[in-house]
Amino acid sequence: MWSYGMKVLVDEMYDGYDTRLKEFGYDAFSVKKLIAQGKKLSSDYSVIKYAEENGMIVVTEDVEIGNACKENNIRCVLLDSETIFKIILEDLSKYKEL
Repeated sequence: MWSYGMKVLVDEMYDGYDTRLKEFGYDAFSVKKLIAQGKKLSSDYSVIKYAEENGMIVVTEDVEIGNACKENNIRCVLLDSETIFKIILEDLSKYKEL
């Protein structure tokens, strides 16, 4: 298996995506699984700090985490309602008659 060398921290609502990302060569971790292993990641601050300390990219739909990442120069993929709406529009455009 190849590796992109990128560490990804998947927020709780996307638990399971870490496993899928690993299949594509990402070094992915789940907040939920890390908590189960005893890591103290119950607050947004803890999640952001953990990502920063471990050089990770955060994947979340939590706007607060996304904003905090942006303010603190922490890499983040924010799947907020606006991003999802853009995906919907993009997919719907495939059905437009030319």
